[in-house]
Amino acid sequence: MAYSSIVKPSDYFNTKLYTGTTNAQSITGVGFQPDMTWIKVRSASAYHVIQDAVRGATGTDTYSLITNAEAGDNTDAITSFDSDGFSLGTDANDRSNYSGQTHVAWNWKANGQGSSNTDGSINTTYTSVNTTAGFSISKYTGTGSNATVGHGLGVAPNMIIIKCTSHTSNWGIYHKSIGADKMLNLNTTAAEATNGGYFNNTDPTTTVFSLGDEGNDTNGSGKGYIAYCFAEKQGYSKFGSYTGNGNNDGTFVYTGFKPAFVMIKRTSNTDNWYMKDNKRSGTAALQDFGQMNPNQTQHPSANNNSAENKASAFATDILSNGFKLRGTDSGLNQSGESYIYMCFAEEPLVANSGTDGVPATAR
Repeated sequence: MAYSSIVKPSDYFNTKLYTGTTNAQSITGVGFQPDMTWIKVRSASAYHVIQDAVRGATGTDTYSLITNAEAGDNTDAITSFDSDGFSLGTDANDRSNYSGQTHVAWNWKANGQGSSNTDGSINTTYTSVNTTAGFSISKYTGTGSNATVGHGLGVAPNMIIIKCTSHTSNWGIYHKSIGADKMLNLNTTAAEATNGGYFNNTDPTTTVFSLGDEGNDTNGSGKGYIAYCFAEKQGYSKFGSYTGNGNNDGTFVYTGFKPAFVMIKRTSNTDNWYMKDNKRSGTAALQDFGQMNPNQTQHPSANNNSAENKASAFATDILSNGFKLRGTDSGLNQSGESYIYMCFAEEPLVANSGTDGVPATAR
């Protein structure tokens, strides 16, 4: 049996639920000081808000479903990253602190603002790295021609999310399961497409990821970018693919741990980026991963602003060693269709090889 070196995954990734007030408030209970926080209003339509410590909290939010540059003058979303969570401003735009509405915040730990990485042909302004959890955040300026950027992980990333912060652009996605000659966009439903300009037809190495001459989305000349790099860590994170079977006894996806979060995208056809987690429990609360298997609910999608709503076609079992599709929605489990996913752990299947290694249990 494989063991994980990360005994407590929630030290590096955790989901936090809270209710908005429109008044400044501090959100605690994350369990660490986050370096990337992704917020979505659950009970109403609203943009997703993504902020990170590399760019600094105040006034640097980006929205996963739209192409806008970062909101550099917005000081009413996350105002600081704190030792056990984050603080919110008054949120006049009703995105991160919507009065009376429920919110979900997904949090990852890197290593503060970081420092310049000079491994690639582009020197990053800052790269914040957590090698234990396989996560780094890099801020860089594009060149408009083939280039490389250091990610600092010491192993090759399995998934990369890039956004131009200074100009309008798509969110460029690299995923190991489709390769560097293909691309996806987080802000659209589009299927995978051949585009060597995004990542120069070159898979990431242990030190750098490659960029082509595509333009705005990953490497426009003189334009600013933020890149989130994720590397698979046994018992903590998994990045892979599966094929749907189109029935209620759906595909089982082995991860080697009990999932806390999963994002799924059909790559062979158009569809949403579906997001699930382990904290929004109970169908009455319109949640995905609850106390029962299956929990038949819909989830927010990274590419749209819709609120959550119940749908049996999205049913999913969360197990001690992976997840199993129980619904027939085309976005998750259509027969013969291909899907990619990113997944983070609630518990490893067994924490470690010592006397305190405890097997995870299914819901």
